[in-house]
Amino acid sequence: LVMFLIFNIDGGKLTTSRAESLPEYPTINKQGWKSHYAVKKQQNAPDDNSVIESPSATGNLEEIKKREFELSRLLEEVRREKGSVLRSKPLTIGIVGFGRFGQFIARTFQKHGRVVVTSRSDYTEIASSMGVKYVPLKNPEQFLEEDLDVIVIAVSILSFEKTIIELVPYLSKYLKERKRTSDEKTEKIRGPLFVDVLSVKEHARELMLGLLPPECDILCTHPMFGPDSGKNGWKGLNFVYEKTRIDGVVLNNSEGVIKESHKEESEVIDQNSHPFHPEDSSEESRIKAFDRVERFLSIWEEEGCRMISMGCKDHDSYTANSQFVTHLMGRILGEQGLSNTPIDTTGFQSVLQLVDVTTADSFDLFYGLYKYNQNSIHIIQRLQLAMKRVVEDLKKEEKARAFN
Repeated sequence: LVMFLIFNIDGGKLTTSRAESLPEYPTINKQGWKSHYAVKKQQNAPDDNSVIESPSATGNLEEIKKREFELSRLLEEVRREKGSVLRSKPLTIGIVGFGRFGQFIARTFQKHGRVVVTSRSDYTEIASSMGVKYVPLKNPEQFLEEDLDVIVIAVSILSFEKTIIELVPYLSKYLKERKRTSDEKTEKIRGPLFVDVLSVKEHARELMLGLLPPECDILCTHPMFGPDSGKNGWKGLNFVYEKTRIDGVVLNNSEGVIKESHKEESEVIDQNSHPFHPEDSSEESRIKAFDRVERFLSIWEEEGCRMISMGCKDHDSYTANSQFVTHLMGRILGEQGLSNTPIDTTGFQSVLQLVDVTTADSFDLFYGLYKYNQNSIHIIQRLQLAMKRVVEDLKKEEKARAFN
């Protein structure tokens, strides 16, 4: 520091500019030498002034700013156009299951369309306060008669299959009645788009494909957040989805490619794994089917979610190694009866927070993650093996030190 100050004093004054603050050191003799700092500067970093005076940069900033402004203007136009298209045909969304999560998504959905909810318990007052309509689950005919574009099944993992099974007879009757009263030559009967929000995807996918009428399109989704993590908005939160069946056609999502834009479509196959050809379905029918899916996905987009297209199989593989192992460790540590101490470290406080977050969820959720994700048992086995190895390493170390 002393040498630096000496070499940078000029007539009793310190140099002020960055360009002057790292000059070549004064020569000691005719041959001279350069300081380590000046040499390093010359070899590794361009001089600030040289950047400013570079012909390639001089005068370009104004042009760059003009391009930036033009792109911003175009983006704003596209956003306005997209908003206008979405507002021109808002969806009517039904939600089956109006518990904590159902209420959480309904509150946001109602900003984008009409919302009708149903549940076993009476939520008339809560629904009314949100500006959504409540229909008792004991009256599924009335729920379906609301002309729903989308039906979101927002029940627990353990209740999912039973809920679908109980709804299907009424859904089939509803579709049959619509066919009877419609002109099939000019109108293709389309059922609601069914959407699940479960934390396990292959289970939901197989059930919906196996139980729902072919007139119903299927979208498998997993919002990777809930009422707590999403209480301040959905911006930047992950939303995973698979377009499973559209216009009676099952989409091939088995490649496991993660796409952060749902504009790219997967290979299309029918339910019997035969190639799907454009002539097998009318162009208008396909357009309407995909348009409905896009409108629903746009709700999550407009709320700022990070959209991730992923096959159900790969989703379950990833979540077993993240979501399930988190719940598993939280439950195990919770069984230890851990509590605050007067000398907690920040690491231990994080452990207690993990316990609090995971045990706040119902044990049914934890059990559902275990039972309906085939990867979960492998996580448990690997954890048991890891525990055994760690204990063995401790014993080996103890034994080695005993001989020293």
